[in-house]
Amino acid sequence: MSLTFVAGVTPADAAVYSSCTQSRCADARYARSVWSGKGFPTSAGWYTWPDGRYNYTGGQFYNREGQLPSGATYYEYDVYSRARGAARDAYRIVVNRSTGATWFSPNHYTDFYRI
Repeated sequence: MSLTFVAGVTPADAAVYSSCTQSRCADARYARSVWSGKGFPTSAGWYTWPDGRYNYTGGQFYNREGQLPSGATYYEYDVYSRARGAARDAYRIVVNRSTGATWFSPNHYTDFYRI
């Protein structure tokens, strides 16, 4: 079976976890600290990264399926840097800029892990 993802749309069977213990959670926490240092930009685009490459933020995450707490405005940020303009992978963090609450999605919004 093949799944096609539309930006900002979460599959109905997404799962939300209160903590993150998988191996890539450390990478997500690091990405969160770098994005935080940049003030969690709200405009989609490429941003310089400490490793000399770039990372991308897609702007607002709309939480259309309601998997994350409602009543908040969220923004999404890529976890892994790459050459400017390179294709995006599935690893994202989603941040509530008002509270700082952050979730890691290792599979493009199928699952969310609180970090």
